[in-house]
Amino acid sequence: MTAKYHSTEYPNIFFEAGTGPGELKKRIWEASEEEIDKILADYGIPSPSELGKPGSYIQTTPQHYVLERQRKNDVLLLPMGCTELHGAHSPLGQDTFQVTQLCEAVRRRTAKEGCEVSLAFPAYLYGGHPWNHVGMPGTVMLDDHVLIEIVVGTLLGLWNAGWRKVILVNNHAQKDQIELGIQLFFKRYQLPAIVSLVEWHVAVREFFVPTDRPDSFQTNFIHADEAETSVGLLMFPEMFDMKYAVDTTGVKQLTLKDGHYDDSVMSMRRPHHFAEGQGHNKLEWFGTPEGVVGRATLAEARKAKRAIAAAVEYIKLMVDEILEDYPAGKVPLDGSTFRNVEDLEPYLREPGSEGWRSVYDLPRVGAF
Repeated sequence: MTAKYHSTEYPNIFFEAGTGPGELKKRIWEASEEEIDKILADYGIPSPSELGKPGSYIQTTPQHYVLERQRKNDVLLLPMGCTELHGAHSPLGQDTFQVTQLCEAVRRRTAKEGCEVSLAFPAYLYGGHPWNHVGMPGTVMLDDHVLIEIVVGTLLGLWNAGWRKVILVNNHAQKDQIELGIQLFFKRYQLPAIVSLVEWHVAVREFFVPTDRPDSFQTNFIHADEAETSVGLLMFPEMFDMKYAVDTTGVKQLTLKDGHYDDSVMSMRRPHHFAEGQGHNKLEWFGTPEGVVGRATLAEARKAKRAIAAAVEYIKLMVDEILEDYPAGKVPLDGSTFRNVEDLEPYLREPGSEGWRSVYDLPRVGAF
């Protein structure tokens, strides 16, 4: 069966017809600015950070209430942030605050519906970085193997606490380490679970494509530029000082002409993601030491609204569809593990309940 698509006035922007994500994106694309504002208001965007708010994260909520929520909705959002230079006008924690505040917005929206999704503190606060970011002041880079094991250990501990449906929401160029961590978790422990990585900005890439719409970006999303700064100005404007914003001419190539490597959200559908190679362009310190790759001075909160509306609606769609197929307390069992399903029964019970066993005493199986 041939896939069908909804076209737009821009040939490079289209949405898959007949699927949840495709129809969601079409709806957001066609919404008026007033309708976009209404969607954002439903999610409480903008709102102050909830990292220290009682009752927001599982780490800031009495365990009794955590379990109450889990019995209704056992999907957990796990933000993945970092510490990285984003120019003199932006905070080092920009990636962390972007992704946590997106997840917090989804929590607020699901709470209104009486089926609140849960949040965990970011698994990364420093994070991994591609080679081209090495040496930038303020960028704190951890070893790849450390990051991978953080993912494995975090997923195992969350599984033991009853979180067997986890969406890792990433906001930074550390996709490869997160993917490897997810794969290693399943290979090493063979536990039934639903674990998905969402590169939120890539998931809604169409809304970062420059167009002639009045609320559109004028330039492609790269780094600490018009797009990324606009997101911050919408979500946490008090952390920015735009009088220090600058424009740069972009990545400085050493070899290969334009057209090979795509931008940060893969909006041009070029052959390569920007992180798929190194050595063909200058390190950031030698090419754009300002920590900005693009035109930060063009940033406006208005320009980010449609992309953020699409992002939170998409993450919520994932949560809703997972629960539709696997209500709270249920996980895929048939064909999801080489373990004997009957042997897993006590480990799958609610943590702390009668007959429950901790996953940390589960024997290892398989080649890994």
